[in-house]
Amino acid sequence: MILLFTDFGTAGPYVGQMRTVLAASAPDVPAIDLMHDAPAFRPKEAGYLLAALAARTPADTVILGIVDPGVGTERRPVIVRLGSRWLVGPDNGLFAPAIRHAIAAGDRVAAWSITWRPALLSASFHGRDLFAPVAAQLADGASIPGDPIAPETLIGVRHWPDDLPSVVYIDGYGNLLSGLRAAEIPSGSRIGVAGRCLEKSETFGAVPVGTAFWYVNSCGLVEIAVNQGSAAATLPADIGTDLDLTMAFTASGDRGGAP
Repeated sequence: MILLFTDFGTAGPYVGQMRTVLAASAPDVPAIDLMHDAPAFRPKEAGYLLAALAARTPADTVILGIVDPGVGTERRPVIVRLGSRWLVGPDNGLFAPAIRHAIAAGDRVAAWSITWRPALLSASFHGRDLFAPVAAQLADGASIPGDPIAPETLIGVRHWPDDLPSVVYIDGYGNLLSGLRAAEIPSGSRIGVAGRCLEKSETFGAVPVGTAFWYVNSCGLVEIAVNQGSAAATLPADIGTDLDLTMAFTASGDRGGAP
């Protein structure tokens, strides 16, 4: 299957045009909308969310990832293979967290610079003209249309952290998803956000209505929420707001501050 991960939103023609290309190029391969409200123009923040989602996709999935404010510039179009999963999109850091996690886990990682070009390539919509056809080719079992490159040369792979202790996405409820894997936080820790110190809760219903807390979300990320309310409005916080982990690590005695 092909999963679409973009910052396009669902209004307008953009998602429909990409899905049309996928249907024409690989009619027997399901194309599924993973999400289209990734952090707009912010491939770094979007990358930590994509990494968490990609880790929970089936084997042989092709993820068509488009958060591409540099479309039409010299940034490379790339294919990345992480074990049995494929990523197709721009080399702008969007895939860096997923690559770092895969390398750390000992998975087989490979990358290619896309050399194939369509007869007509617009300057502003590579998602439709370049990346969607390549994703369809891979999903349909075609040979890789590119030249091998070292995964470590992709933007962000060498220098970005494995986890990003800040807000990377705000969902429709106002919950604040971070780029921090909850497995990295000691049990019983408190986390600071926007000047508030938050306790952990296992579920929403375990705290009173209107209470802010942090929990381990379904993707394994640290998420900030308010029971039956909006954390984004209550705290307040936005994409890019940092999490204060000082108490999380000093309380456990095993680390001295935020990474």
